[in-house]
Amino acid sequence: MLSKYTASTAFLEALQEAGVSYIFANLGSDHPAMIESLAEARKENIKLPEVIICPHEMVALSAANGYAQITGKPQAVVVHVECGTQNLGGAIHNAAKGRVPVLIFAGSSPYTQEGELTGSRNEFIHWIQDVADQRGIIRGYTKYDNEIRSGKNVKQLVHRALQFAQSEPKGPVYLMGPREVMEEETKPVSINTDLWEPIAPMALPPQGIHDILNDLIKAEKPLIITSYLGRNSEAVKELVQFSETFSIPVIESVPNYMNFPSNHPMHCGYQWNSPEQNEMLRNADFVLVLDSDVPWIPLVNKPSDNCIVYYIDTDPLKQQMPLWYIPSKRFFRADAHIALQQLNESLKHKVLDERAISMRHDIISKIHHQLRTEWNENEQYREDIISPEYLTACVREIVDENTIIMNEGISNYETIYKHIQANRPGSIVGSGGGSLGWNGGAAIGAKLASKDQTVISLTGDGSYLFSLPSTVHWMARKYDSPFLTIIYNNRGWKSPKLSTLGVHPNGIANQTNQFWVDMDPHADLAKIAEAAGGAFAQTVKKPSELKGTLKNAIDAVKEGRAAVLDVYLPAINSAKEEQSSIQAVQLSST
Repeated sequence: MLSKYTASTAFLEALQEAGVSYIFANLGSDHPAMIESLAEARKENIKLPEVIICPHEMVALSAANGYAQITGKPQAVVVHVECGTQNLGGAIHNAAKGRVPVLIFAGSSPYTQEGELTGSRNEFIHWIQDVADQRGIIRGYTKYDNEIRSGKNVKQLVHRALQFAQSEPKGPVYLMGPREVMEEETKPVSINTDLWEPIAPMALPPQGIHDILNDLIKAEKPLIITSYLGRNSEAVKELVQFSETFSIPVIESVPNYMNFPSNHPMHCGYQWNSPEQNEMLRNADFVLVLDSDVPWIPLVNKPSDNCIVYYIDTDPLKQQMPLWYIPSKRFFRADAHIALQQLNESLKHKVLDERAISMRHDIISKIHHQLRTEWNENEQYREDIISPEYLTACVREIVDENTIIMNEGISNYETIYKHIQANRPGSIVGSGGGSLGWNGGAAIGAKLASKDQTVISLTGDGSYLFSLPSTVHWMARKYDSPFLTIIYNNRGWKSPKLSTLGVHPNGIANQTNQFWVDMDPHADLAKIAEAAGGAFAQTVKKPSELKGTLKNAIDAVKEGRAAVLDVYLPAINSAKEEQSSIQAVQLSST
């Protein structure tokens, strides 16, 4: 027992009771009581979550995000009042849109100023940081927010917040507490954590199972589309079984997990922002969408009007997306793993047309192999440039069964999925959101979650800079969490250029080549990590140097040192890049 038991002590104990391993913290003037409790706990050898010092809050939340994506277990992020809350930046968007459970705690300015209570205002900043609605800063991105007003029920609020965070659809939660409250002395409270479990996942109704299977059995060209089913590895096994039973092809649309093995003959590719119609989707007469926010982009790519669509999702209403609609015969709010278990079990009692299924298997397998042949042709070595396809193929050669890929390639997002060809659940992860900079902190979180695995972060040069690499690599060294970063460096922001060309293919920006995306003069990106965290740092410009440098880099990581390879792809204004942009515009116009 600590000598002084405060609301902060209760807060930390509640995190420990809930199974939180790490507190990713950027502490401030609002946290003296918490610091005291942590210090005394260390002195007395009392077990509490380990504090990870994070010089920037964006990295702190990204790290908690990455940890939870790998383990499914929420971690804690502690930030400084409303300033630290705002500094969470795009990371709170990523946690919300990626449906990642995490608990964020921020102090708030003291509410007394004449010494009425312990913790009363004694620094000028306490007036400056007193704002009208601190919780409102991120309310649009959290599932639950509340203020701790008494030390007597801190544990109940923590466990309630975590219950929200871990119940589907999962997501971030936010608690705040004034300094006086967190300093308040109180009595210990015992909590039975078995009574605070997340809400049990939902299943399909019996009639829904009947309807889906009846329509599927009649279909000649069924299709499955998914994006994040693979966050549960057991769901992947059920999806493989379901696909094999009917010989149903699977497309991964904007995936942020490995949802279906790339080498499986029913895997028929990936789609992202490609401005063309997917023929398999056009011809489908039945589509089952499983856990996907954007199964297709209706402007350029969608099923026929006669196609029957069923939607099974943890959040089929997409409650955080004001404009969203994919017309479907039925929508089901259900856990994909449970739903597929139900469907697979029901199939045991159905009579299927095995001849038609076998014929479909042959057709789909040929499409699968044709796609891989095309992808392999794009991986060919060239003397003059390093293409993103060739780079990814080289990365694939150093990946083993003990590797986790963190993908924030953005303009090369689809390329990375195609050419990494992930086959193992949990082997590749994306943010699930749209705010750049997730990659660095998430890689640290993934490494802390899986210390015996190799973590490789694939990122564009823009998203690398957004990740705050100086903070990331200082943390990687301090907390012994080395990983390999590979920068797909085209010396600019390619995505805004492609977005402009997609809307104005023959516009003035294209005619004058003015897009304001060129990062000239070019920074030595790898050296940032070397200076901040002692990382192995190398810039690769010649194709002949790539494989050898990759080997040296991965060897450094396995020896305990972070590594960054800054790989020069064709610049966004190079001839090859210009041709690629023109082709994209032509496809879009078509």
